[in-house]
Amino acid sequence: MTVRKTGYFTHRDCWKHEMGPGHPECPERLDAIEDRLLISGVGDALERYEVPLASLTDIELAHDRLHVAAMRGMSDRLQEEMLAGGPSHAQIDTDTSINAHTWQASLRAAGAALAATDAVMAGEIDNAFCAVRPPGHHATRDKAMGFCFFNNVAVAVKYALQRYQLQRVAVVDFDVHHGNGTEDILANDPRALMVGIFQHPFYPFSGDQNPAPNMLNVPVAAYTRGMDIREIVDTVWIPRLEAFQPEMIFISAGFDAHREDDMGQLGLTEADFAWITHRVKEVARRFSQGRIVSCLEGGYVMDPLARSVEAHLRVLADL
Repeated sequence: MTVRKTGYFTHRDCWKHEMGPGHPECPERLDAIEDRLLISGVGDALERYEVPLASLTDIELAHDRLHVAAMRGMSDRLQEEMLAGGPSHAQIDTDTSINAHTWQASLRAAGAALAATDAVMAGEIDNAFCAVRPPGHHATRDKAMGFCFFNNVAVAVKYALQRYQLQRVAVVDFDVHHGNGTEDILANDPRALMVGIFQHPFYPFSGDQNPAPNMLNVPVAAYTRGMDIREIVDTVWIPRLEAFQPEMIFISAGFDAHREDDMGQLGLTEADFAWITHRVKEVARRFSQGRIVSCLEGGYVMDPLARSVEAHLRVLADL
């Protein structure tokens, strides 16, 4: 019998959320990943899991109850208006909107992170990747923004701390954008450490002003290349992670720092993402019993996104 080390968590509800024609955060992102895993054979090495809906109780570990209620109310109103011939989308900000399926998809995306946490903590798998959308790392405790509604990683971190009584949980975020929502939710919690790189100045124009002591933010200039990022990981991230000795690691896996992704202007390649994953995995092997849950964040050009996820998963699954 084949023992698969890496779980793969997704659900068809994550395809149903969309924000209008031409929007970069689109269902085709998941199609590109699925196609790549099929063609490369990597998908055969993964243990696929069905994804439950996150409970509102678990969502509210990371989010204000009023925010959750507002999201649900907006979804209900939109569906009523659509039945009356109204618009198919409701706008949250200039580039973020919901459709009739966003509420369900958001609960599935967070549910994937929670189910992955349970499977990893139970020892069913060593690590997991959640191929989900909408992404999460811009969603603050009380606000949806930047394509994000609920913060999948932060919900799972809070859940792991409460459900499994962990004392030290780390978040690694290599998206091209600062994970301001994750920082907002986890700042000043001594049980959590967040390390991140992000292009700066750049949306959401945060992360460089007096971060909390448990936030290790490393802003980098546009056009920074992979070797410079690797040096930051080795000399800044890894010593801090080793000193923290996390019992579990969550990854906000944004692949929009790829040099072919025009959402940002960083110069990483899939080889760089694989190298970063190796380094994080070494820390997890030493301190966390190998326990990693990785959740998809950004990555908006289909081919480099799919290649980068494949490279990330090859390392997680020891392929």
